[in-house]
Amino acid sequence: MTRYALVAALLLTAAPACASDETDITAVITRMNDAMNKNDTKTAAAAYTANGTIIDEFAPHYWNGVNVFESWSNDYGTMAKAQGDTDPWVTLAKPTHISASGDRGYAVVPATYTYKEHGKKKTEHGLWTFAMEKSGGEWKIAGWSWALR
Repeated sequence: MTRYALVAALLLTAAPACASDETDITAVITRMNDAMNKNDTKTAAAAYTANGTIIDEFAPHYWNGVNVFESWSNDYGTMAKAQGDTDPWVTLAKPTHISASGDRGYAVVPATYTYKEHGKKKTEHGLWTFAMEKSGGEWKIAGWSWALR
């Protein structure tokens, strides 16, 4: 294989996500967020792989394994109750980056988290970063992390 053919082959295999992968990844993230906003844990959890990871700003900060969303959601509920937080809502902006290679994907989505703490409205701006995995032709969330911005 000539050097040019090798470079061309490498460029083709490292191509960014195609439009359908970008659309599909965005749809999974949006569907999960919409379900989470409606407190529909079952639908939100269905967006995850069988063994996922979540990193978030509240203790214990790291969740991993089977039923990761439910574990995170339970701890979030406990933390929210202890702090007097109610009415949580996450609004997604247009993803700033999406890429996919084979059955792995990555997305960065600016988001705004609003809630009330003891009745007073609070707003938090963050970057929600997702690792995605395609299984059986369907994208799933393998993990995410939330970072304040």
